[in-house]
Amino acid sequence: MLNSLRAVARFLQNHIGWNRIGVLLSVAIITVAVVVLVHMLHNIDVDEVIAAMKATQRRNIVAAAVFVAGGYFTLTFYDWFALRTIGRNEIPYRIAALSGFTSYSIGHNIGATVFTGGAVRYRIYSAYGLDAIEVAKICFVAGLTFWLGNATVLGLGIFHSPQAAGWLDQLPVWLNRCIAGAMLLVLASYLAWVWSAPREIGRGEWKVYLPSGPSTLLQIGIGILDLGCCALAMYMLLPAEPHIGFVTLAVVFVSATLLGFASHAPGGLGVFDAAMLVALWQFDKESVLAGLLLFRLLYYLAPFVLAVIILGAREIVINMRGTRAVPQSPAVTASAPLRSEIESEKINTD
Repeated sequence: MLNSLRAVARFLQNHIGWNRIGVLLSVAIITVAVVVLVHMLHNIDVDEVIAAMKATQRRNIVAAAVFVAGGYFTLTFYDWFALRTIGRNEIPYRIAALSGFTSYSIGHNIGATVFTGGAVRYRIYSAYGLDAIEVAKICFVAGLTFWLGNATVLGLGIFHSPQAAGWLDQLPVWLNRCIAGAMLLVLASYLAWVWSAPREIGRGEWKVYLPSGPSTLLQIGIGILDLGCCALAMYMLLPAEPHIGFVTLAVVFVSATLLGFASHAPGGLGVFDAAMLVALWQFDKESVLAGLLLFRLLYYLAPFVLAVIILGAREIVINMRGTRAVPQSPAVTASAPLRSEIESEKINTD
């Protein structure tokens, strides 16, 4: 079985290419999402959507905003954790928070988060002496945190509420529960693997030491907290009736988020929304759409505007100072008196 899978993988890589497969997959997801949206929204009443948005209680919107803020606060620890994993402990939390917040805020909206978020991270961390390889490692560890959190939430959530996944993938309950069990088994195997001994991947300068077992548990906890805050924000923006449990909504939300991520569409636009509308079939479409619009305003638009303002202000300050707004390294600071002494001797000699 394993040899057959390897043969299929070699065939795809040699004759088609993984990049083309990724592009085709993204196009297919977006195409299906557009078809679903056109089908579901062709008779939507815009006035009812606006009325549903106005009918959303202010305390629910405030609570959703607080959970969104909590989610972005958690995202700052993605970078903080990654920096310590690659051994750059001297970078303070405030810089990790700046990088984490702005890179994800911009990456979520522009799309292709790996590249857009990576560019923002490089602009910030390069001023502190990190090179492109180290920034790539940070992106890898942060991405690993994201996927470990997703695997844990989906595995536990689908195992608990397999019907929630069935609303989206149309698979029977028993099969979804088996898939969830397999996800948890893989997750447990990975955890046991990194717990048993120090692990590393890559070669040469690209070598990355994976977090140890206890650190991986912390990593999973960060991912769960991030996804939990985001799902709670969405939960607060949905109508109270018909009632669905939070775990059920979390499974739907994370599944829809991953589909949007796989499409590489900016903010999962269209794909995430279509998946939510399909999975939450028991709700009034106008009410769900109103909740989605409010969620996009709070989770995507507001942080994006704030991140652009922060980065713009930072660039202005740096340009006004005429130098990088960062402390010099100890080596540079220590060499300053030596340079002054050399210059003084040169003047005396002349």
